[in-house]
This record gives sequence, C-alpha cells and structure tokens, in this order.
Amino acid sequence: MKRGFYIGRFQPYHNGHQAVLEHIAGEVDEIIIGVGSAQLSHQVDNPFTAGERVLMITRSLNHLGCPFYVIPIEDIQRNALWVAHVRSMAPPFETCYSSNPLVMQLFQEAGVQVQSPAMYEREILSGTEIRSRMLEGKPWEDLVPPAVVKVIREIGGVSRLRQIARED
Repeated sequence: MKRGFYIGRFQPYHNGHQAVLEHIAGEVDEIIIGVGSAQLSHQVDNPFTAGERVLMITRSLNHLGCPFYVIPIEDIQRNALWVAHVRSMAPPFETCYSSNPLVMQLFQEAGVQVQSPAMYEREILSGTEIRSRMLEGKPWEDLVPPAVVKVIREIGGVSRLRQIARED
C-alpha cells in the first residue's frame, strides 16, 4: 500500500490543488491531505476555519477514485519538530508531495521521499489571487471547484472576508 501526503493551507481550496491531487491519485493507493495552519481563521490571509476547508476538500474530491483522508494540522512554530508533529497526526506515509521549499527541506531532512508536482496555472490559481478577487468583487468562482463555491456561499465566506478586511 503506497500512501502519499499533500499539505496546504487551502485558503481556499482551488483548481490548482484539485489538479495536483488528481495527479497524485494516479501514483498512490491512498492520499493524506493535511490542512495546514488549522488553528487559523477569520484573518484576511486565513479566512476559513479548518472545518470549512475540510468540507471544501471532501466535497470536491468525491469523484477522485482514490481513498483519501483529510487531517487538520495545527502549526507548532518549531520547524525542527514539525515533520514529527505531522507524522503523529497522520496515518503512515512514504512520500510527501509539495512544491513549498521549506516543506520539501524539512521532509527531506527527516528522510521522507519528496516529490514536487507541477503547479497548475500558478499565476492565477493561488489563494492570494482568489481572496483578492473576492475582496475586489471580481469573478473568482471559476478558479475553484463548484463544491467550493457552494461551501463559501453556505458560510457567507465572501462577506466574512470583506468584513475582516475592513479597517476601524
């Protein structure tokens, strides 16, 4: 059984994440998806709760055809111990999939095989770009899976983001 680990903040989960996970699903028997910075929410850079992000991911991957687990992972602010923390929260895995240089370095130092999947349309498929479009009232819905649009509408996500971005 080959298990792969993929981590992100998913603020929000978007089509780039979806493309990467669909690629990973072709290489492994099971995927562990780590929802990083799980303790953060209601911030301009982190507007969604861990539970809301889990919902976005789970609903978007219902057709994946590969078993997956979504695990919230809180930050511990100690990079030297972070991989051990991740391993304590997740089922065992052999390979970490990431393009984040720090994540790649930490897992390599811990002796975990790391693969860097190609980023899909990175110029526009980023949480920063999507949140910016939400704040500016520009179209963002085509950058995320339809299930994510539904979750964000259910929770009033755009209104929340605009409210927390306001100044006193």
